[in-house]
Amino acid sequence: MIGFCGIVYSDCPALLATKKDDDAERKRVAELFTKEYGIESKEYGIEFKPEDINCEGCPSGSQCVFAYCALCEIRKCGRGSKIKNCADCIEYPCGKLSAFFNKYLKAKQTLDEIKGERGSAKQA
Repeated sequence: MIGFCGIVYSDCPALLATKKDDDAERKRVAELFTKEYGIESKEYGIEFKPEDINCEGCPSGSQCVFAYCALCEIRKCGRGSKIKNCADCIEYPCGKLSAFFNKYLKAKQTLDEIKGERGSAKQA
């Protein structure tokens, strides 16, 4: 399961804590994300708390997404464009992804691989 941005969200600690319905894990993940996303969270005025760690996955139509993801411009764009992920977008890679990829190179590699596979399938 790949998010719009290329993160493998089936491995996301917020999603896993939600699936387990484990409050101790939510607390641990809130602390981890506060440390990992500290700069970004301050930009949005978010201090991650255990109750923020409830997520059913980025592409889901659910309103139950991790607090930071609810504000994510990449997610908003992907949902508005009705694409599976950004590799499907004709504007890929766009400016929204550039800064994100500086921090999450693996996400770019994932989307590049998907884009390549889909391009090969269309040519066959």
